[in-house]
Amino acid sequence: MTSSETSTDLPQEAAPAHGFWRLTVGSIGVVFGDIGTSPLYAFREAAHNAAGAGMITRPIVLGVLSLVLWALFIVVTAKYVLLLLRADNNGEGGTLSLMALGQRALGRQTWVLLALGVVGAAMFLGDSMITPAISVLSAVEGLKLAAPEFEHYVVPLTVLILVSLFAVQSSGTNRIAAAFGPVMIVWFLALAVLGALHIADDLTVLAAINPYYAVSFMLTHGEIGLVTLGAVFLCVTGGEALYADLGHFGRKPIQSAWLFFVLPALLINYFGQGAMLLAHPETIDNTFYRMVPPLFLIPAIVLATVATVIASQAVITGAYSLVRQAIQLGLLPRFEVRYTSEAHAGQIYLPRVNTLLLIGVLLLVGLFRTSSGLASAYGIAVSTTMVADGIMGFIVVWKLWNWRAAMAAAVVVPLVFVDASFFTANLLKLFEGAWVPLLFGLCLVVMIWTWRRGSVILLNKTRRTEVPLRDLIKSIEKRPPHVVKGTAVFLTSDPEFVPTALLHNLKHNKVLHEHNVILTIRTATTPRVDPIDRVEYEGISEKFSIVRLNFGFMETPNVPKALAIARKLGWQFDIMATSFFVSRRSLKPAAQSVMPMWQDHLFIAMSRSANDATDYFQIPTGRVVEVGTQVTI
Repeated sequence: MTSSETSTDLPQEAAPAHGFWRLTVGSIGVVFGDIGTSPLYAFREAAHNAAGAGMITRPIVLGVLSLVLWALFIVVTAKYVLLLLRADNNGEGGTLSLMALGQRALGRQTWVLLALGVVGAAMFLGDSMITPAISVLSAVEGLKLAAPEFEHYVVPLTVLILVSLFAVQSSGTNRIAAAFGPVMIVWFLALAVLGALHIADDLTVLAAINPYYAVSFMLTHGEIGLVTLGAVFLCVTGGEALYADLGHFGRKPIQSAWLFFVLPALLINYFGQGAMLLAHPETIDNTFYRMVPPLFLIPAIVLATVATVIASQAVITGAYSLVRQAIQLGLLPRFEVRYTSEAHAGQIYLPRVNTLLLIGVLLLVGLFRTSSGLASAYGIAVSTTMVADGIMGFIVVWKLWNWRAAMAAAVVVPLVFVDASFFTANLLKLFEGAWVPLLFGLCLVVMIWTWRRGSVILLNKTRRTEVPLRDLIKSIEKRPPHVVKGTAVFLTSDPEFVPTALLHNLKHNKVLHEHNVILTIRTATTPRVDPIDRVEYEGISEKFSIVRLNFGFMETPNVPKALAIARKLGWQFDIMATSFFVSRRSLKPAAQSVMPMWQDHLFIAMSRSANDATDYFQIPTGRVVEVGTQVTI
């Protein structure tokens, strides 16, 4: 699962210059890393669950394989490749983009869409911890077959690889990202070759193409069938990445890579594992590595480890991208965003997010210690995101695409039903490990809810003491204060009211600058804003003007660059003769608050952890004046 920006070499507008084939190869390297490493553990876990303590039988193998095949066809191909890839938000995809599309379709913000978007995003981040842990663990576990005495080194080696992976994030991944595509092409070719070599072990395995075996297995195995369905879901984890990475590679390259290369390679490998298991039931302990000839086992382990590191890298950078979107949409406080490349806008690094992900990943490895243990925790996060995507997708198909409600329901509801079935199946693993991503997701939802609620309360509270801007201008014209040369820019969220910093400047310094700009930075519901629409300039008096800067939720605000555009609109200024005034609020819990005390303290802690507005908006620090105020909430 990924919304990776690892491969974003150019902004979306320039993407076509890469060429179709380059984008296709790039998508193979980033988009399909998660789903492409699922053969390491997915079929093994499903077969284990289906057999229980019993023997491996033909109906079990054919039933599991049929479930795997039709899950890939329905969940990934039909839902994401053929349907949701067409639901692009100005070229971008992903849960938050889909939420913004739904809000645009309805013409307003609704708590239902917001809740779906928040839950989907929270579970995405939960998956961002589980994917590196289970992927790298499953690859390194091959050492137990190559040399059983190395079994005790599997967890330490996994930890070493993961710590190294997270340690290099701060230096950027641009250089190694170029190799992702070729390496993953080799990986998928290896999957296809291994599968093709073993399908001949029992050609009757091809009968699993018939959906009868999937339906029959589910109807005759009761609760075991539902548990197995939860394990089968592991083969489609990462499927939502096809939609999340839409903006980086485009619809046609992703569709072509999936339909003509990735999907065939996965199916051949899964059917090869099934045929080998029918012929040699004892290989159930590790159906993937048992396919590899002993001579090539070590190279296969190395290749699998590299592939899982690539999958993990894509998920990590995807988490950075998602958190930045959430910040832009006002769902989280401003976290520090660092740029690791001067040429590539998508190369970002969020230190706090990186640290939290590493801690979570290491805790998961230490808690579960095997990929089989982690498998129980894996599916619930992805299935929750997929259910949220399906419901929001219905709203987009119905309202934005103007389909009849009955037709939209006929297409989308069966897909949501399948997702809900997988979600239900994964809930059966609640006490086996599924509680981990649910707990993490719940904590993140509480944080987002607290931040949104506290921000609204704080806005309403400060609004009661604010003075309308035009009233202040009239008052100043009647009794003008001392005027000093230069330009003062006051940042505020609402240009209709006087910024706190301006009031304090008049009250305490008793001066007014020659030119005063009330600056508001707004986030659009589109991923990017056309440079033509970046700046809105409004002169309201001789000394005052209002400037609105518009940024997409995938963009990082850069105030100096945006203000340079304002020169063309009639505002002539010199950045070195301009002072930026920023209000800094010191929050204290009120004796009687609208929120519970614990939520008060959480909001204040989140507010204090926010990155400085000067750094976030990339304002030159030497030109900033901060005015502090104390507010109770």
